Amino acid sequence: MDIAKSTVVKSIAGRDKGKYFFVLAVEEDFLLLADGKLRKVEAPKRKKRRHAQAVGVPDTRVAEKIRSGERITNSELRRTLAQLSGEGNPDQEG
Repeated sequence: MDIAKSTVVKSIAGRDKGKYFFVLAVEEDFLLLADGKLRKVEAPKRKKRRHAQAVGVPDTRVAEKIRSGERITNSELRRTLAQLSGEGNPDQEG
């Protein structure tokens, strides 16, 4: 699966290994990733494409907003990623 804007990826290398992120932008061999918790929308993580594994392109409002360039919030990212990964309370900081 090709990694494009609004794809959900799983980090397979680095300190954030095993964490899920939304792709906010693609720059040649690099991806700009955010999860709304560790990496905010305002300061996305720049990660090499080979260090991320595509999980899928969700059919959610957040994915639509990313593709269309609308403003998204960190809480929207956290909530959507928690629903997709089956975690408990997405808005709990820590």
